[in-house]
Amino acid sequence: MSFKIAIIGAGSVGFTKKLFTDILCVPEFRDVEFALTDISEHNLGMIREILECIVEANGLPTRVTATTDRRRALEGARYIISCVRVGGLEAYAEDIRIPLKYGIDQCVGDTICAGGILYGQRNIPVILDFCKDIREVAAPDAKFLNYANPMAMNTWAAIEYGRVDAIGLCHGVQHGAEQIAEVLGAASVKELDYICSGINHQTWFIDLKLNGRRIGKDELIAAFEAHPVYSQQEKLRIDVLKRFGFYSTESNGHLSEYLPWYRKRPDEITRWIDMSDWIHGETGGYLRHSTETRNWFETEFPQFLEQAKTPIDPARRSNEHASHILEALETGRVYRGHFNVRNTGVITNLPADAIIESPGFVDRFGINMVSGITLPEACVATCMASINVQRMSVHAAVTGDIALLKLAVLHDPLVGAVATPEEVWQMVDEMVVAQARWLPQYADAVPAAQERLARSRVTTRDWAGAARRQVRSIEELRAEKAALKAAG
Repeated sequence: MSFKIAIIGAGSVGFTKKLFTDILCVPEFRDVEFALTDISEHNLGMIREILECIVEANGLPTRVTATTDRRRALEGARYIISCVRVGGLEAYAEDIRIPLKYGIDQCVGDTICAGGILYGQRNIPVILDFCKDIREVAAPDAKFLNYANPMAMNTWAAIEYGRVDAIGLCHGVQHGAEQIAEVLGAASVKELDYICSGINHQTWFIDLKLNGRRIGKDELIAAFEAHPVYSQQEKLRIDVLKRFGFYSTESNGHLSEYLPWYRKRPDEITRWIDMSDWIHGETGGYLRHSTETRNWFETEFPQFLEQAKTPIDPARRSNEHASHILEALETGRVYRGHFNVRNTGVITNLPADAIIESPGFVDRFGINMVSGITLPEACVATCMASINVQRMSVHAAVTGDIALLKLAVLHDPLVGAVATPEEVWQMVDEMVVAQARWLPQYADAVPAAQERLARSRVTTRDWAGAARRQVRSIEELRAEKAALKAAG
């Protein structure tokens, strides 16, 4: 088979490499073309060098091109994969720093909450530019696969306003299933059957079977509480499991941002999180992790290049959805996964316009969702709180309506549990002014926001958060990796 796959934001080097090797695990895809595009020529050059090294080491006819001209990369592409982070780490740092001044402590801040909403405001205009290019120069009926957060907002905008065939992809369901299989003592996650449904990062395992035997709430709670690691790292998720009766896909730290009960007071934050790794609740944890990863890659590039000479091993193909979807669409080999699509009745008790994450099957006929799923009422309630915020955020991003943006942030569960309306109004003004270069739709609103900030009497504080860690140096990272290698 010969067709073109464009990857936008290909400078996300590690993730692009994973997608690339996954796709080349499919024998029929040896002759495809990968068109890489990014705004960073530096990152683009690094990833192209790595991928060409993989192609050469494996003796493949695969073609790799790279350009900062996005339309050129998209010309004739049958599949377009987006991994963009608009504003990069510079803007992301403001997503974390400014809300902390108002007492809002985020672990990740890329889905909802103050940081996630502003992330969406930066991303959505760019996503719509992608969609325009796809409509104009990509192959007829091209499919847009979005991996970029905020997942629901980006996918919502691409479908409602971008008018392209779009689907959102995440790996939270797979990781949650791996945890459940492990605590239940399964030899492999393949022994576990499950229905997981909801919205991205708030997806719920509403039915579980291990080797055909249904697993109930009490057995699952006992299994997690008996696990020597997860019992400490996933305290919040276990508490939600006890109260709701269903396990959530999202990590301990990320889930704490979507529910207003666990992260609104500093003493509560430290009670529910675990500091063994960033993902379990550390203040600004993903920002620190991303910064360290970037620094590590820049310094250790020769090592990554050497690793690229290793033969591709299909047995090590990851569980990221993209390669499996492409395989099913092109070969007809059926794939079951969990996909982010517009609801339209798939989940009976969520709105039709919402972007839901739920089971589906892929074959030559396309992505076919399992319809008629009804979520438990408590799960619906938490999903609805986020959906309402997402809807307002998408519409604000498209129209540049700063009043609607402020209302979206005000209705965010964690923001509303911590900040007053007056504080929210000032915080949004401050974030829009700080990020103005990435928010063209708010250009006319920035001068008035600056004036309001100049005369504001809302007090803020210089706060690092309840559980902040400093970015580690390359030397510290090397020492830690050496210690882990020696121990294991």
